[in-house]
Amino acid sequence: MITVAKQNTLGKTVIEYQGEIVARLASGVIVQALWTQPVRDLGYTRFEPGDCFTEYYYTDRWFNIFMIASASGELKGWYCNIAAPAHIFADHIEQVDLLLDVWITPQGEPLILDEDEFAQDTTLSVTQRQAARQGLEALLALLASRQEAFSPLASAR
Repeated sequence: MITVAKQNTLGKTVIEYQGEIVARLASGVIVQALWTQPVRDLGYTRFEPGDCFTEYYYTDRWFNIFMIASASGELKGWYCNIAAPAHIFADHIEQVDLLLDVWITPQGEPLILDEDEFAQDTTLSVTQRQAARQGLEALLALLASRQEAFSPLASAR
C-alpha cells in the first residue's frame, strides 16, 4: 500500500488516502485506489463507494490522470488534475495541485474545470501558472492522440 497526499499550492496536505502501486512507469507509477468516501455528485459525474480509480502519477509531467470505473467495471470517465510533477517515495506520493482540473467523458469530450479559481488564486507563482497552462496543453494533446491512460478511447473510434 502507498499513501497519496494531495497538497494545496502552499504545500499543505489537504487530502490523503491509500492505494496500491500496480505498475511502474519510466517516470512515474500507476496506483489503484477505491473510493471509500460518501457519494460525491459533481454534476457531470458521481463518485460512489466502490468506484475504482486507476491513477497515473508522473515525475516529469504537470498533471495526473485518474481513470474512473464503477464498482461493476463500467468506465465513468477520467478526472485529471493539473499539478506539479509528483514526488514519489517508497511509502507515499506527494503532489501539489494547481487548481485547474479536466473531466473527460467516456466518449473523450473534455470539460475544463476551475478556470475562475485558477485565475483568481493569489498563491500561484508565475512559474506555476505557466507550467499549469503547459500541463493542460500537454494533457489535451495526450487525449487527442488517445495514448497511455486514454488508450481505451482508441478502440471506441
